[in-house]
Amino acid sequence: MAMTAREDQNRRLLRARDTMDHDYASPLDIPSLARVALMSPAHFSRTFTTTFGETPHRYLQRRRIERAMTMLRDHDRSVTDVSIAVGYDSLGTFSRTFREITGRTPSAFREDDPIDVPGCVVRRWTRPSSFGEAPPPPRL
Repeated sequence: MAMTAREDQNRRLLRARDTMDHDYASPLDIPSLARVALMSPAHFSRTFTTTFGETPHRYLQRRRIERAMTMLRDHDRSVTDVSIAVGYDSLGTFSRTFREITGRTPSAFREDDPIDVPGCVVRRWTRPSSFGEAPPPPRL
């Protein structure tokens, strides 16, 4: 059974998204992701946004912040260490992006992190559903 052009395009977009999921801490840009998807940068950006409902840049930001939220639960790592581990060169950019997505600063998130709640519940409460729309976690 032959693959349609749409299916082929979606597979290539998924390959680029998988690259962002796997290499989120690496410096990724549109031209390099477009090469993974075998598309021009402009076409990649447009089709990614249409297919997934957010720009590649926002998707990558959300993935990085999601990983940072998990790392911040480990109180042995500083906020600076976490920001570097998820791919930010600037603590200020990391903190601003974290606040835009979660509604809290990284330090406030760490302080508000519920204790004695299963990790799967915490991840569900704190996972941003899409860029800038994550509700604050319920108070216990």
